Amino acid sequence: MAADERMTLAELRKRALERHQAGALDEARGLYSRYMAANPGDGTMWSNLGALLRASGQHKLARHAQRRAAALEPESIPIRNNLANILADLGENEEALALRRAHLEQQPDDAQIKAMVGKSLRSLGRYDEAIAWLTKARAAHPDHIELGLQLALSQLAGGAYADGFRTYDIRWQSDELTPRKIAKPKWDFGPLDGKRILVLPEQGFGDGLAFSRFLPVLRQFNPAQVIYFCERPVARLYDAIDGADTCVPEMPDEGAFDVWVNLMDLAGVHFATDPNVPAPARLVVPADSKDRAMEAVKPFQDRFKVGIVWTGSLTYRGNAFRSFSHTEYHRLLDLQGVQLFSLYKGPGAAAFHADGSATAIVDLGSSDRDFGDCAAAMQEMDLIISSDTATAHLAGTLGCPVWTLLHSDPFWLWTHEGVTSPWYPSMRLIRQAAPGDWAGVFHRVEGKLRRVVEKWHEERAA
Repeated sequence: MAADERMTLAELRKRALERHQAGALDEARGLYSRYMAANPGDGTMWSNLGALLRASGQHKLARHAQRRAAALEPESIPIRNNLANILADLGENEEALALRRAHLEQQPDDAQIKAMVGKSLRSLGRYDEAIAWLTKARAAHPDHIELGLQLALSQLAGGAYADGFRTYDIRWQSDELTPRKIAKPKWDFGPLDGKRILVLPEQGFGDGLAFSRFLPVLRQFNPAQVIYFCERPVARLYDAIDGADTCVPEMPDEGAFDVWVNLMDLAGVHFATDPNVPAPARLVVPADSKDRAMEAVKPFQDRFKVGIVWTGSLTYRGNAFRSFSHTEYHRLLDLQGVQLFSLYKGPGAAAFHADGSATAIVDLGSSDRDFGDCAAAMQEMDLIISSDTATAHLAGTLGCPVWTLLHSDPFWLWTHEGVTSPWYPSMRLIRQAAPGDWAGVFHRVEGKLRRVVEKWHEERAA
């Protein structure tokens, strides 16, 4: 018998916690399983196991573990908080809100829980209530970063863009972003007469696509030159983009500019004087990408062409909730005259090929050199259907017809209601009716697509 199999319960418990704290999650999970089988009445260990499962992306198992913990130790504040966190992840925000309010009855000055109450209110679409709550809480805790973040996101979701972007400057104090380390000064939003300004990208490619529309706002400050640092995968699309004199795919030497600014800050400058959302930026789709895309779809000219995407970056913390399996699209395969094309590029393509989906769905995305190729493929499609990721922003920016499929608590830009967005006129939003209900979303997608394709056939026959 191996030495670790002879451990006492106390030793097994200690070892599980040690491996968990060391980040050895697979090993810790096995130790937890052995311990819980022998001692299922330990509420603290159920809660610790739940935290591990949540970190591993096993959200429903995590909820089960946290409910077991709460049943065993209903008065434990840490256990209640862990349960509230996983419930919020899974969209069960009413119960999460109640747990967090109960926490504040016992610890009324807990700023982090006040922030989470505000987050729950925003996740329920109660924007005005969230803003009022978080504004009051932030007055009591002016230096609390999470309170500032949640207030900004609530203001933005509620359409209070001028206030929201101003508050959102706090994002650089959070642990999700690395502060800029640039010797040259950040622009103070004053006159730029004779100065060269460098505009830096934000968190992801989708953010760059969404907010590059604000580059022209710099003209009113009379800069000598606007340099837009656009990362290489999107660089060719931004050639000659309105509002930038030059676009560079790498961080320039500091001698090339005088001041710098974050791209999203330009939105705040715009909304300070104009409440209207400007039109998306005009992108340049490279000619060689267009030729490549036309050749790829040539065999399918007699079919209604639908480009699909099911997931974004697998490393993004919230990707598990905004994404779904590629197999959800299988129900569209037998619609008369429809041909699906995968526009996805990334590690998620492995499963797409492994189960044979690529035999029925043409894989265009895996061979893309950059977003220029993806953009060209989109322009050959009759429709794009995408999860909430950069490709949805790209399709909307290009003006392609796109259906964006949203989980129940989407990115602030989409809000919680409505089928259209002022940010992208060519986009339609299809939302989960209940948290996790992708089956319901695809039931509606199938019916909607069937009607669109029937009309397309009728128009071709006329």
